[in-house]
Amino acid sequence: MDEENPYWMSFSDIMAGLLVIFVLAVVALVLELMQKRQDWDAAINEIREAEEVRAELLREIEQELRKKDIRVSLGENDTVLRIPEDVLAFRSGRYEVPEDERSQKVTLEIGRVLFASIEKNDRWKYLDTVFVEGHTDKIPYRNAAIQENWGLSTFRAISVWRYWNEKLPKGQRPEELVSHDHKKLFSVSGYAETRPRLDTLKDPDSKKSLKKNRRIDIRFTIKRPSLADFEKIKAKLK
Repeated sequence: MDEENPYWMSFSDIMAGLLVIFVLAVVALVLELMQKRQDWDAAINEIREAEEVRAELLREIEQELRKKDIRVSLGENDTVLRIPEDVLAFRSGRYEVPEDERSQKVTLEIGRVLFASIEKNDRWKYLDTVFVEGHTDKIPYRNAAIQENWGLSTFRAISVWRYWNEKLPKGQRPEELVSHDHKKLFSVSGYAETRPRLDTLKDPDSKKSLKKNRRIDIRFTIKRPSLADFEKIKAKLK
């Protein structure tokens, strides 16, 4: 048959070559899709690992403080360290760290443990920002110069922050810590009376509830891939 049709061998060679090209194209496509899937999985794993480190970090801080007879609690799925009113009690309308010896000693111990735990095993690499959050009770603070309760709550956070960095020795000051992108790790914020503790909602006007809401929370946010990174991976997967 080859002798009768001298073009048949050439045609079969072409078909074989096309088949090889097709197989190689399929293999390349599969490999590309596998790489894109790995990129997606890597982004998800990065978030998962950061969340696990954060939870471990907060539980360790809580346990270390408990050993020093300082009772704090964890909230919002192990993302917030709550300092209760019996540990650090702000007087109504005041933002300074209380002058009694126990309050000042406790404030320094919290700062010291925060620094040591974050620095341990380079956990700061997984963090984006640690917020020192100030809160107030619902009683209006009549001082327009500092924006009423908003300023009062922020000044409480600033007072704790400054107290750590003025009273703790170098090498233990939270201001020395950086985040994963080597920017300052800590920040301060104030929420006035807008975020009351849940256990005060039934009786918000009681003396006990008002005292509980004059407080400091410490919120830990983690490093995450950017939205642009996720959108880029998602577009490739499509």
